[in-house]
Amino acid sequence: MKRREFITLLGGVTVSWPLSTEGQAPPKRPLIGLLAAGAKGAGSRYYGAFPLGLGELGYLEGRDYMFEERYADGDPVRLPFLAEELARLKADVIVTSNNQATSAARKATTTVPIVSANLTDPIGFGFVVSEARPGTNVTGLLSRVEGQATKQLEIARDLLPVMTIGLLINPDNPSNVVQRREIEPVAGKLGVALLSVEVRTGDEVGPAFQTFAREGANIVVVLMDAKFLTLRRQVAAFALTTRLPTVYGWRDHVEDGGLISYGTDLRERFRRAATYVSKILKGEKPADLPVEFPTKLELVINLATAKALGLSIPPTVLARADEVIE
Repeated sequence: MKRREFITLLGGVTVSWPLSTEGQAPPKRPLIGLLAAGAKGAGSRYYGAFPLGLGELGYLEGRDYMFEERYADGDPVRLPFLAEELARLKADVIVTSNNQATSAARKATTTVPIVSANLTDPIGFGFVVSEARPGTNVTGLLSRVEGQATKQLEIARDLLPVMTIGLLINPDNPSNVVQRREIEPVAGKLGVALLSVEVRTGDEVGPAFQTFAREGANIVVVLMDAKFLTLRRQVAAFALTTRLPTVYGWRDHVEDGGLISYGTDLRERFRRAATYVSKILKGEKPADLPVEFPTKLELVINLATAKALGLSIPPTVLARADEVIE
């Protein structure tokens, strides 16, 4: 039979050919987005814990999922635009770094699951209906526990005879408002005065510490904030220049020259966020996944910084430390 006749014959019948797997499109890999308020370089220690956490659960980037990262570099104004980018890319899950990032992601989408590694008062901010049963597209992990700020003030008072405690605050961060509201009534009960200084940009950190020193602050509590975390080396340097001990909520500050921290480990929080993402990729809904409470708060002390400040850490405080950096 000639080739032309063969083709004509085929045109009149239905032919079933065996399918070749080589020609099939590969299954769609889910897209996971990371929306972070801080800077990638400054936050590599904890942001990087998220893909590591996925790896521990058997997920390999490129094989099992695609990954898109967006960083605001400490500028919250950028977050809404970055969140909209992830929504346009049709991310299957968005992981957020804090309340500001979560708020931006929620405004960009109310259907895509959002997992926050650091939630502050999620009910009060309208992210969830309840922590036991969120009821929305948001779930995740609480960044702090009730009474944590009180403990930070007590640590400050235990370090040295404190009469005035400085508070470094970013007023543009709603979470700082919550922390401040918790701290102010406690200060009176502890018999100490508070000196609050607001900082919105990196250029204001140095003048803020000069104000603390000039106005008689004995020690400074730095509230938990993505901007301060990104600028943690500058914060530590200005604290040292003005001879002011500092208390933080995250250990990353202490690893980069701060004096003492009491709070959760950010790296662990991003690693734990991977567990939520895995459950969602397997079909569970964020509305049904309870918000996780911190199970461990750690006290970390930098003795090198204490020595540079000429400060002797009381044995009672040292005995409570989970880690001491020499």
